[in-house]
Amino acid sequence: MSTRQVVTDADYEAWRQVRIAALPHERCPSVAELREQDRPGRLLLLAELGGKIVGSGLSDRSDEAGRAFLAPRVRPEHRRQGVGMELLFALARHAVDQGYERAGSGVEDDGSLAFAQRFGFVETDRQVEQVRRIGAEPWPAATTEYDVVTVAQRPELWARAYEQVALPTFPDMDVPSLLNVTADDWAIEWINDPAAMFLAVADDEVIGVAGLMLDPDKPERAEVAYTAVRREWRGKSVAATLKRMSMAWAAEHGITEIYTWTQRGNDNMRRLNEHLGFTYGQISISVRAPLPLSAHRSTEPLPGQTRNR
Repeated sequence: MSTRQVVTDADYEAWRQVRIAALPHERCPSVAELREQDRPGRLLLLAELGGKIVGSGLSDRSDEAGRAFLAPRVRPEHRRQGVGMELLFALARHAVDQGYERAGSGVEDDGSLAFAQRFGFVETDRQVEQVRRIGAEPWPAATTEYDVVTVAQRPELWARAYEQVALPTFPDMDVPSLLNVTADDWAIEWINDPAAMFLAVADDEVIGVAGLMLDPDKPERAEVAYTAVRREWRGKSVAATLKRMSMAWAAEHGITEIYTWTQRGNDNMRRLNEHLGFTYGQISISVRAPLPLSAHRSTEPLPGQTRNR
């Protein structure tokens, strides 16, 4: 088996196809999005076996401060051949070279968790998927307390939303350490269609955000984007209104299902989603390990996740 770095558009598309095969229920960034996300220290790998691309990997800084994110993935039909292990160690070595002393990843089942534990990973959190079928969705009534606009209507507000909503609400997320999301990350990775992102605005200040991340590979399905409301506006149905707006927009644009991932301790968001008709789906297990990884060898793969990196 050999690994090589992703360079060409064809490489990026091959990387995407492995990720889609490994995580068929998850939205995958497009080639254009992946190129836009490139930055110093970020590494994308392809793994080849017998002349075929059978695995891919990502090593990058995490959204959580001071930690690397590792995501080795292997096509299901090529697992248990040592590909995932080789990718994992290559990604971990890169993270060490970038100065990281801790790394995280995500697994979806107890077998993958047991494999991760052999290399020093321990479980730190569990997230639950919440899913909502989209039918005939009415637009919520307008309110006099604030206006709702899309980022397409007022694109200058997205950068303002980072300062006025994202930064004040990131500390409220139930994650082990404060999220480390830059303004550039916010502009590139946290939105992919301005028409599908809704902002609540009062006195020309952004007080809440919610919307959808569209999936060009599965246009009938979309992921719920970051949903947050400034503390002083909570309890006034701002988040529910914004989510209902995005659901009505989804219905008008041929989307039949939306989904989101919610941290174990975020009971308020889970209850809101339940109130809006979301049901429960899969579980994702977050794992963390010190770097460098143990050199123990195994033939089991370690699937990776991209949410809450």
